[in-house]
Amino acid sequence: MRYAQGGGLTDERCAFREQLRLEAAERFRQGDENAVIAHDLRVGVRSVQRWRKAWSHDGPRALASKGPASLPLLSDELFAVLERELAKGPVAHGWPDQTWTLSRIKTLIGRRFHRSYTVQGAAALLKRHGWSRQVPARRAVERDENVVAGWMKETWPQVEGAWRRSTPGSSSRTKPDSR
Repeated sequence: MRYAQGGGLTDERCAFREQLRLEAAERFRQGDENAVIAHDLRVGVRSVQRWRKAWSHDGPRALASKGPASLPLLSDELFAVLERELAKGPVAHGWPDQTWTLSRIKTLIGRRFHRSYTVQGAAALLKRHGWSRQVPARRAVERDENVVAGWMKETWPQVEGAWRRSTPGSSSRTKPDSR
C-alpha cells in the first residue's frame, strides 16, 4: 500500500487536492509564474509545471479529478457475497480449523470469484470495508485466576532465577570474565 491511511486518500483530501489544482488553473489564467503559484499553494514547482502543461492542452477540465487510479476487483455486491462466505467459516471451505488467515481469504477469493489478490491486497480490501484484525483470546474454560496469580508469585521467581551474577564480571567482550 502506498499511503499510511490504508491504500489511498480520503474523500475530503481528494476534494482538497482537486480544489488546489483548480485554483492553480485560475492563477494560470491570470498569468502568474509557476514558482509563485507553488509557493502560495504550498506545493512543489514540478507539480505546478505538470498542471500547467495539462491545463494548456485541455483547459481546466484536465485538472479535474479522474477518480481512483484503479477500481477494486470486487464490487460492493461481490464483497457482500464474500462476507457471507466468511461467515460460514474456514471448515466449510475445506480448512482443518476455524482460523481465517489472509492467505486463506486470498485463496477463497480466487476460488469463489476467480479474481487474483495478493495477501496485502486482501488485507486492504477487508480494511476498506471495515474489517479489522482480531486475535482470539485463548483461555481455558477451567482456568482459575487465583491459582495462576499464586503460581506467578511463588513458583515463577524460583524458575526464573536471579537477575545478577554471583561474582563480579567484566564488560569487555574479549576478557573471559564476560563469557
